[in-house]
Amino acid sequence: MKGVILAGGLGKRLYPLTKITNKHLLPVGERPMIYYPLQTLVRSGITEVLIVTGGQWSGDFLRLLGNGREMGLSQLSYTFQEKEGGIADALKLAEDFAGGSPITVILGDNIFPGDISSFLDHFDKQGKGARVLLKEVSDPGHFGVAVLKDRRIQKLVEKPKSLISPYAVTGIYCYDSQVFEFIRQLKPSSRGELEITDVNSLYLKRKFLEYDFLDSEWLEAGTFYGLLKANLYMARTEDRKRLLKELIP
Repeated sequence: MKGVILAGGLGKRLYPLTKITNKHLLPVGERPMIYYPLQTLVRSGITEVLIVTGGQWSGDFLRLLGNGREMGLSQLSYTFQEKEGGIADALKLAEDFAGGSPITVILGDNIFPGDISSFLDHFDKQGKGARVLLKEVSDPGHFGVAVLKDRRIQKLVEKPKSLISPYAVTGIYCYDSQVFEFIRQLKPSSRGELEITDVNSLYLKRKFLEYDFLDSEWLEAGTFYGLLKANLYMARTEDRKRLLKELIP
């Protein structure tokens, strides 16, 4: 299994912070945001990772992360998205890196402090298709959601205007090699982008889409509120770690 982190885009929702840097290099707690998806993959046993980035600060990722050895990676590769075209448009750049292998894709502004190894294990046992990780949220209108019936996904809806499901599709996905063929079938959405929800819907149409529920924290740091929430969460977590070190030398 190989890992892909999507860390491109202009980060317009975080402007003017992103006027001077890529949003995935903004601080969350004591580390740049990009550290967290990398750590999530490494904790799950993935040591070959591709970062898809873009914009004028793409070189900063190389200066920060180098070859990835300090993060526990055996291979860290980079590729460049020339213009904004959506998540699926960024993902298609990973085809050569994947080399026919299954991949775990994580959005660079999504933080999963807990262990997601079981999610990857379930995909490995699944053998083919795709798998998404769902989380019950209080504001599903801000996310893509999965509508469930009889424990199966019936449909996927991007940012629904009414409460049709409380289950948000988090920013981590597992795909077999067919994902790149599905991306080639996509047409731009009304936003002019290739949507990852449309990729997942193609898997669903062919009955190749499965899911797990996330029972730990999920932080989406791509907005000012999300970035603040992520920093507060990490501050509390890091303070607890310091306290434990002081109490238990």
